[in-house]
Amino acid sequence: MGSSRSSLRGVPDGQQLLQETGFSAALLLRLHQRFQFLDKDSRGHLRSEDLEAELSENPIGDRIVGAFFQPGQETVDFPSFVRVLAHFRPTEKNWTRDGVQPEPANSRNRKLKFAFQLYDQDRDGKISRTELLQVLREMLGLQVTEEQLQSIAERAIQEADLDRDDAICFDEFRKSLEKVDIDHKMSVRFLE
Repeated sequence: MGSSRSSLRGVPDGQQLLQETGFSAALLLRLHQRFQFLDKDSRGHLRSEDLEAELSENPIGDRIVGAFFQPGQETVDFPSFVRVLAHFRPTEKNWTRDGVQPEPANSRNRKLKFAFQLYDQDRDGKISRTELLQVLREMLGLQVTEEQLQSIAERAIQEADLDRDDAICFDEFRKSLEKVDIDHKMSVRFLE
């Protein structure tokens, strides 16, 4: 274990990322190698173009790429890259919050917030009918008609919109997904 930790010397914020993300030292090293591979010009940061090819097959790949970048930010450094990826780490079943530790990125609540932001593109704290339709179009594409998409969006808004403001806030989003296994839907089994 000591040798893995000592090998993190070349990894920016390696020790802090170990604690913050729950990734092992070996996995952090592999993620750093992948980051360097994607950083073809060795700039020390990635641009959206560097990530787009990786997610070109994903119908909402553009939204996922966008999640790596804060508003107005055109690049992402390695620590920020890893913090986003941590949302997709499987949840530890025995984790309990002690009130001192921050909530981990891979907690159910943080995964839901991450997913919510993929829909809430204008970042106003609500998923509008228009935003929901955009995601449905991206995910379902030509598989369904525009009328069917409208119907799906209408039904989703009606079921989730508890305060009847014709939009879905985060609490409504969270409540509508209470019975969904978010850990299964939003986890990538990183090779250890």
